[in-house]
Amino acid sequence: MPKMAAVAAAPSTSIAPINRPPSSSKAPLPISTLSLPLSLNHKKTRSLHISNSLSKPTSSTATTSSPTTEKPSFPRFAPDEPRKGADILVEALEREGVTDVFAYPGEASVEIHQALTRSNKIRNVLPRHEQGGVFAAEGYARASGLPGVCITTSGPGATNLVSGLADALLDSVPIVAITGQVPRRMIGTDAFQETPIVEVTRSITKHNYLVLDVDDIPRIVREAFFLATSGRPGPVLIDVPKDTQQQVAVPNWDVPMKLPGYLSRLPKNPNEMHLEQIVRLISESRKPVLYVGGGCLNSSEELKRFVELTGIPVASTLMGLGAFPVGDELSLQMLGMHGTVYANYAVDKSDMLLAFGVRFDDRVTGKLEAFASRAKIVHIDIDPAEIGKNKQPHVSVCGDVKLALQGINKILESRGARGKMDFRAWREELNEQKVKYPLSFKTFGEAIPPQYAIQVLDELTDGNAIISTGVGQHQMWAAQFYKYKRPRQWLTSGGFGAMGFGLPAAIGAAVANPDAIVVDIDGDGSFIMNVQELATIRVENLPVKIMLLNNQHLGMVVQCEDRFFKANRAHTYLGNPSNESEIFPNMLKFAEACGIPAARVTRKDDLRAAVQKMLKTPGPYLLDVIVPHQEHVLPMIPSGGAFKDVITEGDGRRKY
Repeated sequence: MPKMAAVAAAPSTSIAPINRPPSSSKAPLPISTLSLPLSLNHKKTRSLHISNSLSKPTSSTATTSSPTTEKPSFPRFAPDEPRKGADILVEALEREGVTDVFAYPGEASVEIHQALTRSNKIRNVLPRHEQGGVFAAEGYARASGLPGVCITTSGPGATNLVSGLADALLDSVPIVAITGQVPRRMIGTDAFQETPIVEVTRSITKHNYLVLDVDDIPRIVREAFFLATSGRPGPVLIDVPKDTQQQVAVPNWDVPMKLPGYLSRLPKNPNEMHLEQIVRLISESRKPVLYVGGGCLNSSEELKRFVELTGIPVASTLMGLGAFPVGDELSLQMLGMHGTVYANYAVDKSDMLLAFGVRFDDRVTGKLEAFASRAKIVHIDIDPAEIGKNKQPHVSVCGDVKLALQGINKILESRGARGKMDFRAWREELNEQKVKYPLSFKTFGEAIPPQYAIQVLDELTDGNAIISTGVGQHQMWAAQFYKYKRPRQWLTSGGFGAMGFGLPAAIGAAVANPDAIVVDIDGDGSFIMNVQELATIRVENLPVKIMLLNNQHLGMVVQCEDRFFKANRAHTYLGNPSNESEIFPNMLKFAEACGIPAARVTRKDDLRAAVQKMLKTPGPYLLDVIVPHQEHVLPMIPSGGAFKDVITEGDGRRKY
């Protein structure tokens, strides 16, 4: 059996049942009589399933309703009636509560798509590229807490999932990816569109399967969803050969899962003695700080109660934004490379670091030996591989953060802790840092500061929108200047940093939350990588708003060039070198081609009205906001640096 994956991410924690709302309707399709050419006396072959990672943690809580229009009912199979493997697969998805999939057809998956047309429960949102499909499934999962599902054909269709699977593993996102495969007899013969996708994805999935027997489909699908959502969440891949899809069988839905090793490794309930020790250490500290990550997204209420009882200030990772309200007086906002000065100051000066649902990522810690060097460290995480991996804790609890916080809160409440822990002097010290080093930006003439554009969006949506992003400067500004109030508002590719994530992730979020305001804050470099998904948005009539911060450059790399390479431009200009005065490409034309209303704004004084129009226009809308490329994301701790190396001034308008 293969080894477990070494890559890890900001974990989620609590285990929730997969309860999905009904999905929106699709038009009924005529169904012809099924011909079942294969014999029921198919040769029984042993199913091969390939594991590649230890437990990772359940997904989540914030379920939201999908469209509620009833789908027409198609004639389905009697319980003892034989049916194709593809129909068994689709029914297995239905039994897991799946209502929406993101599936792009091909020869090796055509049977699955035919079976989907016979489902009266599952809606397919057709992406225009398989990478768009897997990122949309991620957006669905991140915004709802439910596992996202994507389906592709074999070969290039399957390999187009690779970036999304790696992204889901690093950010602990529960998705189930289903790929078609060439017929079993052709595996290993270099057949047309054959790729050993199980081997390709071995190190970037939590677990994967090659289905060699139709009778194994019910068990494998059940296991896949359990693995994706239990422990530390992650992606699971199911590879289904075409002839397995065509095999005919009567499904047995009562076959038990076969995961004894995995089940035995799932973390147990936290030890009360360890929780008592944590409470004692907190009471002995003078400068405690919370460092919370994506593992706290399912524990928001428990986290807020803990902060209420203790008065300890909260610094969030990029993945943890929204677990604790950013606008709260005890919030220090984001820490790390582009975190606030006061969040990084708090960690640097603290004597107690409470690391909950985090993995001590390099973009947070910088120079490891200098990170929280004065502090005793308490680390709570559901993944045993994370405990002590980068930073050795003084006290560790391997378990569900939600359960650990419930236990700690119970101890604190039983002792009447509220008001007894006095960290006022520490909070006042941090408030001085907030006043001294606020997040800020400069305005130059009529140019639109990108930070200001996000501030305006935050004000006009009252901080309630679901925000997706691509990767780059716009991503960091969206993390800094939008005030997230709750978990699952903030969808971004954190650990993997996959450009092109924002637009398809917004599609998934809009499918999962049809009544929410969904805004993709994107950069021109990231946006164009999956621009084809505008067609999906239009056809599905999804009310996705796109606020494009267009600086005609790969901004984050330009910032690196400005700071460390004497502003020598090495292929980071994305416009037309023969005519630098024009905006190129014209993003409005992409929107026009897909029938999506769009506008461009270039002056700061016109921005607010333009954003208001975007938000008030029914359906999708693209707003092209032209911003200067000289802006830098600040504060900034250079890679491998420490808090003492923080940069708070400057931009591309000066020499370094």
